[in-house]
Amino acid sequence: MISKERIDTFLASLDPGNTPFLDEIEREALEANVPVIRTQTQGLIRFLLALKRPMSILEVGCAVGFSALLMSEYAPEGCRITTIEKYEKRIPVARKNFARAGKESAITLLEGDAADILKELTGPYDFIFMDAAKGQYIHFLPETIRLLSPGGLLVSDNVLQDGDVMESRFAVERRDRTIHGRMREYLYEITHHGKLKTVVLPVGDGVTVSCMTGSSEDIAP
Repeated sequence: MISKERIDTFLASLDPGNTPFLDEIEREALEANVPVIRTQTQGLIRFLLALKRPMSILEVGCAVGFSALLMSEYAPEGCRITTIEKYEKRIPVARKNFARAGKESAITLLEGDAADILKELTGPYDFIFMDAAKGQYIHFLPETIRLLSPGGLLVSDNVLQDGDVMESRFAVERRDRTIHGRMREYLYEITHHGKLKTVVLPVGDGVTVSCMTGSSEDIAP
């Protein structure tokens, strides 16, 4: 039996990589202990952007801006990205990175709690990338669905939590049980939602890709 580690290493060797600028931003983030989306997840997002060709993107969870810059680089020309971040120490770094890339007009950074900001947005968005606090995904879901255009894609990262989500709640650390329970609830909701078609992929730390199959106005969970 070939180990998952060997498979991941082999797949990573096939990845064509990003631009030198994105590589630099990723390296700086990792050196500062800021997590960025994993190599396989980056490849999946590049593929989905080429397939969907979205002109409007919403990102929930900006950090230092790596994933927003990745999407801006590989999305169609003229695509507008709105990204949300509440961690004050990361916001100026993200703004600096957007300026370095000359992307200030293409990427709008909204500062504050996504729970509040999402309610104020009108959308619709062709592509939504969920990469914020994992325990909040389930709370953000109603608003992200409202904002998703018919045929739009909702991509959620880190849904497998390094395998913990598959364990019994009693098998995970007590401090992680709330997040564990909420992520399992989130996975159930998006895979059983009446207006979403969802696939759960063992890519990176687990990614779900959900397609809106009808109008967000007539959704009944």
